Amino acid sequence: MQATHPQAGRALLLATLAFAGCFSVWTLYAVMGLDIQQQLALSATEYGILLSTPIFSGALLRIPLGILADRYPARNLWLLLMLSCIPALAILPWVESYIGYLVTGLWFGLSGVSFTFGIRYVTDWFASRQQGLAMGLFGVGNAGVAITFVLVPVIVNFWGWQWVGLLYAIGLALMLVLFWLLSPPAPTTSSGPAAAVMTLRQLLGDARVWRFSLYYYFVFGGFLALLLWLPQYYMQAYQMNAQQAMAFTLFFVATSSMVRALGGWFADRYGGRAVNWSVFWVCLVCLFFLSYPPTTLVIHGLDKDVTLEIAVNVWWFTLLIFIIGVAQGFGRASVYKVIHDYYPQQMGAVGGFVAAIGGLGGCTLPVLFGLAQDALGIVTGCFMILYGVLALCMITMFFANQAAQYQQRLTDARSNNFLLDEDE
Repeated sequence: MQATHPQAGRALLLATLAFAGCFSVWTLYAVMGLDIQQQLALSATEYGILLSTPIFSGALLRIPLGILADRYPARNLWLLLMLSCIPALAILPWVESYIGYLVTGLWFGLSGVSFTFGIRYVTDWFASRQQGLAMGLFGVGNAGVAITFVLVPVIVNFWGWQWVGLLYAIGLALMLVLFWLLSPPAPTTSSGPAAAVMTLRQLLGDARVWRFSLYYYFVFGGFLALLLWLPQYYMQAYQMNAQQAMAFTLFFVATSSMVRALGGWFADRYGGRAVNWSVFWVCLVCLFFLSYPPTTLVIHGLDKDVTLEIAVNVWWFTLLIFIIGVAQGFGRASVYKVIHDYYPQQMGAVGGFVAAIGGLGGCTLPVLFGLAQDALGIVTGCFMILYGVLALCMITMFFANQAAQYQQRLTDARSNNFLLDEDE
């Protein structure tokens, strides 16, 4: 589509609301997990697996359903997706075992595919020059997790845990009806004929898609993992109660989600690659300080010992987490701007694949966090893992940029007859 459609604003608003509702369902265990952990006496690793189950199913299915969204109307697929998640929420009050919670989490975790359908739906409405801002505004739906952080404690205080699943099922059903009645059908798709749709084999063989997926693994997978892990971290590291930990985590989630629209505008104006590189450097500095565990150093002097306490207090920690959250919000928007620059006709397939790898970050990282904590016995192990993931992203991006610059110089040389094809 060359121009922005007159109904683009309406489509974007309804898609963002629907995504926010689905995202709040997808991250339900971020709040419920603490109660389940205490109820079933789970270890850190078991707790990480519990948090990961909804994320896993929602991430994995983004690949086949993203390819499907390039062939069939994403709006219709999205309606069917919401309908399929309602029964899982309705039976949640009757689940009592650890295995039962895992299976139910896998079921309602399908709501995570809503991001792929939403991206496919939204991109058909906007001109290319506005794609970064449009996808950034749609991504504000990540703030749907704030609904969970605020709403679940209210439900529990007034009616008890058994009502959480039922009321969420009713809420998702209302969102389904609202989206069905008010959202406009997508205009004539810009995805072109069926031959333009990428297959799974093509996706797996495209190194650029894997590179973008790695970036998204950090900026989105890391964001998901942190919003799931931070409540427990605040309680362990700073001896907070559950309500205080939820409030601090909500601050991280809300700010990181709301700046995504601003990140999309920056990506439109300055380029997604430049924004990504800046995001990585900011996060690298913050993670360096967060990775250092609380330490006591004893210096043996001539007359007496000098003791040094090295630790990040709760306010410095929250500031560093806030900076990381804002940077990741910018990064989530800029990655998809870059994807649209390279694959404007395959946003369902490529966007779904990248979103799947990012979502897998949200389910694998909490498990790795739990393993690191159980193995090392230090609470900052989660940030050490994020630091390693980010270092890999930056190394990959550096060499990719070097290769791109080389190819550009080669093209310029050929265009000016400085290098003949025969000399290759």
